[in-house]
Amino acid sequence: MDSKFFAVISRMKYINRWALMRNTINENISEHSLEVAFIAHALALIRNKRFGGSVNAERCALLAMYHDTTEIITGDLPTPIKYYSKEIKGAYDEVETKAKDTLISYLPDDLREFYEPLLAHTEEEAELWKLVKGADKLSALIKCIEERKMGNSDFVSAEKATVEAIHKLNIPEVEVFMEEFIPAYGLTLDEQA
Repeated sequence: MDSKFFAVISRMKYINRWALMRNTINENISEHSLEVAFIAHALALIRNKRFGGSVNAERCALLAMYHDTTEIITGDLPTPIKYYSKEIKGAYDEVETKAKDTLISYLPDDLREFYEPLLAHTEEEAELWKLVKGADKLSALIKCIEERKMGNSDFVSAEKATVEAIHKLNIPEVEVFMEEFIPAYGLTLDEQA
């Protein structure tokens, strides 16, 4: 059987984020997922080192790599639309589940069990998924900071809303990342050197 799973996954680079916003630099879900994986890995390490956790940082990074793969089928639905009403959110969740099932169906039968948990939030990995959610929000904040630095005022209110959303998550590791790593995103290349 020919499996089209990875050919479909490779199309992540064609799905742009922030569709309702004027972007100085487009960001696709492939780029975004890699950044989220870097951050999720760091959040897991911070949890283990500073908060007495014992989570698998590599698994956290892997979940982050796959966290938006269903958007290959659904597209990136802008947050204001996705959360506009309970009905829309419920319908989108149903579409996302069908997209996940479709992606899994593209795999050979003997590999499906390994990929299914990467595409769906499982109770067993709820702690890791919480860190991935935090990393996802931090990645959104980084995008807002980068756009603002480029003079794009369209992202000013998005940045403020994202910071508020991050604090509402109430994840200590995310707060550490905000304090220790986010300020450097406001620096120029020369200042970072």
